Amino acid sequence: MKTNPGRFFEEYRIGEVIDHAVPRTLSGGERALYHALYPARGALYSSDAFARASGLAQSPVDDLIAFHTVFGKTVPDISLNAVANLGYAEGRWLAPVYPGDTLRAQSEVIGLKENSSGTSGNVYVRSRGLNQHGESVLEYVRWVMVRKRRADAPAPEPVVPDLAGAVAPADLAVPAGLSFANYDFALAGEPHRWGDYAVGEQIDHVDGVTIEEAEHMIATRLWQNTAKVHFDATFRDDGRRLIYGGHVISLARALSFNGLANAQMIVALNAGAHANPCFAGDTVKAWSEVLDKAETPAPGIGAIRLRLVATKQGAAPFALRGETGKYLPEVLLDLDYWALMPL
Repeated sequence: MKTNPGRFFEEYRIGEVIDHAVPRTLSGGERALYHALYPARGALYSSDAFARASGLAQSPVDDLIAFHTVFGKTVPDISLNAVANLGYAEGRWLAPVYPGDTLRAQSEVIGLKENSSGTSGNVYVRSRGLNQHGESVLEYVRWVMVRKRRADAPAPEPVVPDLAGAVAPADLAVPAGLSFANYDFALAGEPHRWGDYAVGEQIDHVDGVTIEEAEHMIATRLWQNTAKVHFDATFRDDGRRLIYGGHVISLARALSFNGLANAQMIVALNAGAHANPCFAGDTVKAWSEVLDKAETPAPGIGAIRLRLVATKQGAAPFALRGETGKYLPEVLLDLDYWALMPL
């Protein structure tokens, strides 16, 4: 058999290392299309001049371009037969990615647990993105619910990895040379700096974007995400294609510019959950909460830990969970990350 139907839950083994095809060289084209798909306006990723004034050689591609590229490489081997992508942990951006860099991906299976239904199981992997020099530029853990090929297939011994609740500030990787000592707040778009935010503060990002089927299809193909739930309308019983979770992440991150324009670089992904499915026609809005703050050794740079929540129409501002503790049905995404911000 020469075609690849994708892996099923019972076909994974703890400790297995998977090298994913196919390496991809990024260019300014990915950036232009990313900025066309999402209202992304971060100055560091929009202007070579701004990036050089901040100590970098040129403007990197957006952090989430690197994330989506690496994520997409893992899909054929990890989540082609996924029911849903469930969560993230221990994510770190280790070095900027520039136009001309080539990324490839590698994953290690670190956990397996069959679900009570017996028809699927959760697969935990630690994935890394490597550049053309073999250097790790990104790493993260994710877990995904994957269908079983046969319900009667024996379940592996359950292994659930012990994952950190958050990346420690000391483990955040600040790019070499990065400095916000001469940061231009007028060009960045807002005057708010690290010291202006308080732990516990909540920010309603106000704006919204209605998701179109065509844009989602372009985005999913752009990141080469081949998971069947995003493409094949016959794969789900309701006949609806799920919006790729990364599409929602990028929309919410871009919307957060209004209130967090100076949260320039994502450097860690502490946790994340796609709380409810998203479909074409949903209108996505976002709010953030400041969870923590930390200083860094880099000139003029602080780290801010943020909860980014994406919701759809009908959601009340800052509402997250119901009385039972479950996510409200209007909540699409709950993301916990560290970003770098001028002091």
